[in-house]
Amino acid sequence: MSSHRLSKKGRYIAWATTGVVVTAGAGIAAQTSMAATVWPAQKTYTGRAFDTCTAPSLAAMKAWNTKFYGAAAVYIGGKNRGCAQPNLTKSWVKSVNSTGWKLIPLYVGAQPPCQKSANPERFTASTAASLGASNAKDAVAKASALGMKAGSPIYLNMESYDITDKACNDATLTYVRSFTKTLRNATYRGGLYGFSSSSAKAIATAPNKTDLPGNLWYALWDKKNTTTTDWPWNPTQYTNHSRGHQYMVNSKEMRGGYTITVDRNAWDAPVAIIG
Repeated sequence: MSSHRLSKKGRYIAWATTGVVVTAGAGIAAQTSMAATVWPAQKTYTGRAFDTCTAPSLAAMKAWNTKFYGAAAVYIGGKNRGCAQPNLTKSWVKSVNSTGWKLIPLYVGAQPPCQKSANPERFTASTAASLGASNAKDAVAKASALGMKAGSPIYLNMESYDITDKACNDATLTYVRSFTKTLRNATYRGGLYGFSSSSAKAIATAPNKTDLPGNLWYALWDKKNTTTTDWPWNPTQYTNHSRGHQYMVNSKEMRGGYTITVDRNAWDAPVAIIG
């Protein structure tokens, strides 16, 4: 996702394959009011992963299953999603999952009013809450249609914006809270992808953590495969399998005869529950 995830045709992510853990409560610390719901056990992956703007063919995914990457992010929807997804079907998800891949659902929702990019869908201060809710409902529908069950995370793609613009930042936090709360009400876990200098920073440093996503995926292109040593904020935040780190972009790689340009990430966070 080198410049951004909204329209880049060659975005990909990578995460080191070191294993999968199933836990009951990780990744939801910042999501409040969850006690009344019985949550499915969280499926967590720790290692390297990749993502691409367009999900690769099943043949490519099988060829890339060399144990270097263990997970792949897929763009499940959103009006600002930059690429068509001819391969991304329920059958593809089931087949890829059966070969051992872990999947990370990514949704490109509405973007901030002060963001400097030409996006089809933006929110304003007055529409942030309603758009956050409607986007989340669409994200849940898209994930469910792909066979990603309740208890899965959905990572909201929030591109870079001027977080010093208070009105814009307040509207963004309203949107993110509404999106996350609506996911939670449908028993899906909230996550956010953003930049360590802007959108992710806004979430990590917000004084009020109510209804903010419990999993944070930060872009910091320092080429360090870690979610700990370069974590930019309070080390007590987003612990217990709740972090992803995009550390390298535009890495052109060939595996099994298939070449894909990927963005690499260190991953220690929830992945989709497939069924």
